Amino acid sequence: MQAVRRVISRPAVLRAANLGSQRFLQTSAALNIKVGDKLPAVDLYDGNPGTKVNTSTFTGKTVIFCVPGAFTPTCSKDHAPGFIKHVDALKSKGVSKVVCVSVNDPFVMAAWAENLKSDGKVHFLADTCGEFTKAIDLELDATGLLGNVRCKRCSMVVEGGKVKALSVEPDGTGLTCSSAADVLKMV
Repeated sequence: MQAVRRVISRPAVLRAANLGSQRFLQTSAALNIKVGDKLPAVDLYDGNPGTKVNTSTFTGKTVIFCVPGAFTPTCSKDHAPGFIKHVDALKSKGVSKVVCVSVNDPFVMAAWAENLKSDGKVHFLADTCGEFTKAIDLELDATGLLGNVRCKRCSMVVEGGKVKALSVEPDGTGLTCSSAADVLKMV
């Protein structure tokens, strides 16, 4: 059974702040995206702010992996390079597209892809305002380290617009279950 996480809605936070010592917080239950869920349709950005890619266009078997930040140590040394290295093995299992998503601007994501010598094997897409991250409810408060809310490290297999397999790192940042090798076992 999946645990239900309680979150405070953004309007409730604003109301509470304006009420001084009185606390009237409205809460709503929210669950992280899970296997069987429809992938939310959200615009991501490829290379520049003018090139939108909506997640609803991921119609074939697609692997999506989310990282807390471009150019960060684990993301740059292990997570993204693993998917670049194993893209052919994933495609041999029917995967049509491998996508990396991070809450960054599209210029940073393009520079990171170039730095990693991805050569188009993996599509590096920017979740500029964290809308995809919010829609899948995998926000990671990294304001102290990275300056803003980021996405928890995860990987998923999406087919026909639905999540078929999903691994979310227990601490949101480690690399224990969402690597390319782990995804190869899921597809």
